[in-house]
Amino acid sequence: MNSPDRSTQVRHNVNFISHDDIYLFNEGTHYRLYDKLGCHLMEHEGRAGAYFAVWAPNADRVYVMGDFNEWRQEDLLLLPLHSSGIWHGFVGGVSKGQSYKFRIHAKSLGYKVDKADPFAIHAETPPFTASKVWDADYRWQDQAWLKKRQENDLFHEPMSIYEMHIGSWRRDPEHPDRFLSYREIAPLLCAYLTDMAFTHVEFLPIMEHPFYGSWGYQTTGYFAPSSRYGTPQDFMFLVDSLHQAGLGVILDWVPSHFPSDDYGLAYFDGTHLFEHADPRQGFHPDWQSDIFNYGRNEVRSFLMSSACFWLEIMHADGLRVDAVASMLYLDYSRKEGEWIPNIYGGRENLQAVGFLREFNSEIYRSFPGVHTAAEESTDWAMVSRPTYLGGLGFGYKWDMGWMHDTLSYMQKNSIFRQYHHNQITFRMLYAFSENFILPLSHDEVVHGKGSLVNKMPGDDWQKFANLRLLLCYMFAQPGKKLLFMGGELGQWREWNHELSLDWHVLDYPNHAGVRKLTADLNRLYRSERALYWQECGFESFEWIDCNDYQASTLLMMRKGPAAGDEIVAVFNFTPVPRYNYWVGVPHAGYWREIINSDAREYWGSGMGNQGGRESLYASCHGHPNHLEITLPPLAAVFFKSPKI
Repeated sequence: MNSPDRSTQVRHNVNFISHDDIYLFNEGTHYRLYDKLGCHLMEHEGRAGAYFAVWAPNADRVYVMGDFNEWRQEDLLLLPLHSSGIWHGFVGGVSKGQSYKFRIHAKSLGYKVDKADPFAIHAETPPFTASKVWDADYRWQDQAWLKKRQENDLFHEPMSIYEMHIGSWRRDPEHPDRFLSYREIAPLLCAYLTDMAFTHVEFLPIMEHPFYGSWGYQTTGYFAPSSRYGTPQDFMFLVDSLHQAGLGVILDWVPSHFPSDDYGLAYFDGTHLFEHADPRQGFHPDWQSDIFNYGRNEVRSFLMSSACFWLEIMHADGLRVDAVASMLYLDYSRKEGEWIPNIYGGRENLQAVGFLREFNSEIYRSFPGVHTAAEESTDWAMVSRPTYLGGLGFGYKWDMGWMHDTLSYMQKNSIFRQYHHNQITFRMLYAFSENFILPLSHDEVVHGKGSLVNKMPGDDWQKFANLRLLLCYMFAQPGKKLLFMGGELGQWREWNHELSLDWHVLDYPNHAGVRKLTADLNRLYRSERALYWQECGFESFEWIDCNDYQASTLLMMRKGPAAGDEIVAVFNFTPVPRYNYWVGVPHAGYWREIINSDAREYWGSGMGNQGGRESLYASCHGHPNHLEITLPPLAAVFFKSPKI
């Protein structure tokens, strides 16, 4: 064995982790482990270096190795910290930017492996797999945003989310294979989202992941922004820039499963430490990945610390939790005999339920103004209801039912839509049972499903008219909005993570029209209280007429807190224009046409109502007045009520 240089010998008399830290970690209630475990640059006894700590309770020996000792595997021995399962030590001569790994020995199990640091905040760029010595120092300039965030009530404010994948939003035009960095993207994204009037951006997981094609959903670095696009400080700069531009930042977060790469969390210390040992509980058949053991205290501390890290250190404004349904059900994607019931014989994962409630309780307690959202596709009750009422405690739930029903309906030829009218009306039977986000997400434009515009039936004009109609229908519905990048361009091809979006299509009026309509809908949504006030409550919505299935039309009203705030939205899901079409309205006066998806500026046919209609005193649809309007083909028109 080679002897290490004296400057890199390990010191273990460092009081960095307290007895209280150990107690809380082993109890499962330490939510700031990133301050204690991992690698931390420091001085000890006048010597500069780094403190290393890693949890490997079943190891016989643990070493740290890296650039600082020429990667000699068994020179720098860490020692166990009491009976905590943590191995630790200070190494002199370590500097920022050096790469390192832990070498885990479990001799009794015949196991030796080199592992990346589970708590590293920076990593080598894949395909390289080592962790990097780094810090989280950054001078933030978003204090005004954070103060405003605490004061605002997002439940009663507009929330329009632009979902995007950093690696394929834009590429270097001269070198299409080169990613733009976090810092390069920052000014472009701020300008674009401001122009498009979105309120938030949601990034597909930026946590470090070995396989780029997983889009980040196979996470290995639960505390590290992907180094493909820069350093942690570069990512902080992106978040900081977005905040200064008045834009919120939501991060996809994946506590449901993790990949089984040798250098990652799987079989970490020669045992199934982070995952269940029994494959009926610990292996995910859909994604060929490992499932966290939510019943283990230290695993809960790890995941809770990851969530808090992105909110506290990286200043994120929310976390969208991926694949919640797979966490809740023990038999998710499993056949009979391939799963283990809970202690009561049921299919519910009680440990996962407990973890999710703990997660949401801590987030809402410690981070005022931050919100969580669940991608949950089943009828599990009270996903977005408080834990003290028996709910899971999420702020929001994705309305997957609305997405599936609406896209199924819109893909049908207009001739047949009358036979499926219930697909666009059924949502209102459950629309206020949860706080919903309406998602037209990345999952709907991949794997051969086609782009949004290519899902639409008819010739090119009808396809774009249908897409504009779909967007108007989403913005008229109660609930927060989410649109995946490219949908606002009417991009023909489905999303490909290896390519930039087809920005050149904006040279054509049909694509430019969809983009302009999206921006106008966002501005209208943000400016009209009727479209966002109490949008998670029944007070905000009223059907005017949802029964004219033969004509495939819908009439709805969105209501603000006072009379005169109403907006009436009328939809024609056929290419047949309707003339002198009666629409019952509650107030007499001039109703201004504020959106017409058939306007020429959106590449429509130009049919409309010359800016609005004066109401007529004759009852209709249960209201004392009515409008006689022109309802364009495959179009939506919105009317604003007169001031009372």
